Order: sequence, then structure tokens, then C-alpha cells
Amino acid sequence: MKKTLATTLLGAFMAMAINAQPPLKQVYNEEINPMEQIDEAIAKANGNGKFVICQVGGNWCPWCLRFADFIANDSTISQVIADNFVYIHVNYNPRRTKNAEKTALAKAMLERLNKPDRFGFPVFVVLDEKGRVIHIQDSSFLEEGKGYDCGKVLRFFKNWTPKAVKG
Repeated sequence: MKKTLATTLLGAFMAMAINAQPPLKQVYNEEINPMEQIDEAIAKANGNGKFVICQVGGNWCPWCLRFADFIANDSTISQVIADNFVYIHVNYNPRRTKNAEKTALAKAMLERLNKPDRFGFPVFVVLDEKGRVIHIQDSSFLEEGKGYDCGKVLRFFKNWTPKAVKG
């Protein structure tokens, strides 16, 4: 009986190990001031004729990390982003913190970006070269199954390039 139980448990652990995915790369800097991060991205975009995409979320969010991994591994999408956007990962942690300064910064960042958290995470905020919010994208419309749909994601990015918006 003990041998059967041990064999069953070993088999279950091996199956879990085979099906486990490697951990995704954490892309959000939790120490950076999000307002300064956005300001720097706007300055860079303005100087290069690009828009800014703020991927708002955090390392706590598996869908946020999946999206970052998804775009990094798709050369077509990566090229559209590189050609048209300054892309930043803006950290937001919805869990309450006892650090009043971080809480105030998070609130100010959400206000500045027109409260994108109402759409869930990740959420994408497109800023023009002057830093004005021109679009907020709910990421659920880009999903397919347990990942993201290449066609939907590519369409989103192409529809919000400076050339597409300005004509």
C-alpha cells in the first residue's frame, strides 16, 4: 500500500513538473517613480516622433507578464512597437501599502492616465507625443484562450501609431 501511494505521488509530481511553464521574466520596476517614468518616456517620444504606450500592471499579475513575454517573442509586433512607440511598464500594485508616498504616487499616476485601472490588468494607455491620453485599451479584447491573439494585438498597435492617428 505504501509503495503504491509513493508511486502515485511520484507520478503526480512528475506530471506537474512536465506541465509547469518556466517563470516569466518580471518586467516592472517596483522602485521607480511612475510619474518620472512617464515624463521621461514622453520626452523621448516627442523627440522621436513616437507615441508612448504605458502597460500598467505589475509583477504580481500573470497576464501582465504573459503579455510582455508575448510581444517580446513576436518579431512583427516587436518591430511595430520599436518603430512607433516608447513602450514602458508602469508598475501599479492595487494592494494597499502602508507607504503613504507610494500610495499617493499610485493615485496620481492613475489620475494622470484617466483611471485605466477600471479595465483590469494589464491595461494599455496610449499617450501622444505631448503626453495626452488618446486611448485606453482593455487587454481582455486582445486575449485568446490562455494567451493573446497575434492578429488582435497587431491591429491594436497599428491602429494607434502616430501615422494612423494623425493621418
